[in-house]
Amino acid sequence: MTGDTSAPADSAPREGTARPPQAVLVVTGMSGAGRSTVGNALEDLGWYVVDNLPPQMLVPLIDVAEHAGEALPRIAVVVDVRGGALFSELRESVHKLKAGTQIKVLFLDATDAALVRRFEQVRRPHPLQGGGGILDGITAERTRTAEIREQADFVIDTSELNIHQLTNQITDLFSEADTPGVRVTLTSFGYKYGLPTDADIVADARFLPNPYWVPELRPGTGLDSDVSGYVLAQEGARPFIDAYAGALEPVLAGYRRENKRHATIAIGCTGGRHRSVAMVEELARQLREQPGVSVSVKHRDLGRE
Repeated sequence: MTGDTSAPADSAPREGTARPPQAVLVVTGMSGAGRSTVGNALEDLGWYVVDNLPPQMLVPLIDVAEHAGEALPRIAVVVDVRGGALFSELRESVHKLKAGTQIKVLFLDATDAALVRRFEQVRRPHPLQGGGGILDGITAERTRTAEIREQADFVIDTSELNIHQLTNQITDLFSEADTPGVRVTLTSFGYKYGLPTDADIVADARFLPNPYWVPELRPGTGLDSDVSGYVLAQEGARPFIDAYAGALEPVLAGYRRENKRHATIAIGCTGGRHRSVAMVEELARQLREQPGVSVSVKHRDLGRE
């Protein structure tokens, strides 16, 4: 990899100062070198990704983004030879934008042998091969992309990289310091309404006494302090949550290493109203203390009768 290795950053403007230039990353390079993988990785990092944008649309897109303000702080634009004659104008468009925009160019490359192997594996023609072979298309594309490669701020050779390794490089280059490694959704649910279909991990809170059978607690939910206090005071409740949070720590660390950026963890009880709600809220509190984890909470069946 060559070029500037500092990631584009978008820091919030201080009071009384102008908003920093729009952060834009142009992703281009050889067909088969991993543009789709990079686009997906950037999207997971919070970038707004636009695929196969004609270079002439860069300026209008950035104008829209600047009017959107913080809603679109970082934009990644995938531009490639599928644009045909329009691709030749990419270098000029980037040059025009350099003055007022925090724009960087990432070029993805690979050896001819690696690219031929990848096209043969998916059994698809190279977009520029015409009536020739895959290697003819690769040669034509190298000629067409030579100038923008020279202009690139980052060049990554993906010949020996798998999807996970390439994603890791993109994360290292373009994630902000406060970007969470894993976004966790904690969901409470009632078993009588069925398991959450999107859950990655499921735990069962039905080993605890049910507040439903305590008359003064029955109308409440696990969000109420008296119900929550009752659930968490039961034998085994605290040890379970503490152990579960500890067990999830290496799991979520492994998710980060394997580039799994989202996880849904569900805890169920009979009706999804008392025990599971209280346990999810306490687990969320503990997981938020773990580094690299962002937590949101959903109580799927709380509104059911």
